[in-house]
Amino acid sequence: MKAAVVNEFKQQLEVKEVPKPTLSAGEILVKIEACGVCHTDLHAAHGDWPVKPKLPLIPGHEGVGIVEEVADDVRSVKVGDRVGVPWLYSACGECEFCLSGRETLCPDQQNGGYSVDGGYAEYCKAPAAYVAKIPDGLDPVEVAPILCAGVTTYKALKVSDAKPGDWVAIYGIGGLGHIALQYAKAMGFNVVAVDIQQEKLELAKQLGADYTVNGMETDPAKEIQQEVGGVQAAISVAVTRKAFEQAYQSVKRGGSLVIVGLPNDELPLPIFDTVLNGVSVKGSIVGTRKDMQEALDFAARGKVRAIIESAPLDAINDVFDKMEKGKINGRIVLTM
Repeated sequence: MKAAVVNEFKQQLEVKEVPKPTLSAGEILVKIEACGVCHTDLHAAHGDWPVKPKLPLIPGHEGVGIVEEVADDVRSVKVGDRVGVPWLYSACGECEFCLSGRETLCPDQQNGGYSVDGGYAEYCKAPAAYVAKIPDGLDPVEVAPILCAGVTTYKALKVSDAKPGDWVAIYGIGGLGHIALQYAKAMGFNVVAVDIQQEKLELAKQLGADYTVNGMETDPAKEIQQEVGGVQAAISVAVTRKAFEQAYQSVKRGGSLVIVGLPNDELPLPIFDTVLNGVSVKGSIVGTRKDMQEALDFAARGKVRAIIESAPLDAINDVFDKMEKGKINGRIVLTM
């Protein structure tokens, strides 16, 4: 089968023929139709993070396709089903985190396109218990980003503890942020969209943002505090330290900052203000299988739709180049 392979960190991916996966107990084989490209894939290809991915590696954790084969013991998925192979590829199922519904914190989890091969390929195998069942009527190319960008931002909004009618701020209206904004509106929040590019703020208005702030023209935190009295929750999906600092400063008393983006940096916290104002700072990474069902349901009901551009698998290095240069609006989805 054809696949895009990371052979060495910081090198171009090689699109080549590799062996088709063979199944073990509990696994299924998925013929990939489409796979979204996430910034995490670029980090994986560069080996940017402290925990390194395996090498060689087939990236991709937004793969959608048709089940072509199932192991003899699989009952939950059948041949012909359309499924997604997400970041949470598998977890142990037995630790305190798995048993308490927090499987994304499992220390023994496997991650698609990182610790195991993912969806930048014509075929991908996966544990049947952890694939996402794609609702009928959703286009595989359009739904692919929901498997990461969608469920990640949906979960961040859930853990923010904001309630319908509250103000929330989305910092960064890019691949994740434009989806986060749609989830926030669908969940009944008033939304402030913050970005440094006016064209992305225009997109935010089209997607229903109640207020927009250009961080190149004003201090977003000051404006948000003055105009709406601060936000109950700020969701930072941007990847600059400045954006995280501004997001923190835009939160009202008793509110929360939810950290989603992963810049290779530190976030200095003013301890006095954090304690005095009762501000919570939370990290949020992807979502559980239940979160995935809920995130996909929003998409199936037409409440959330990623803005996408498709590209063939062979174009992956060009896609990564555009991503590094910040030239992607929405998400790019590879087609097989």
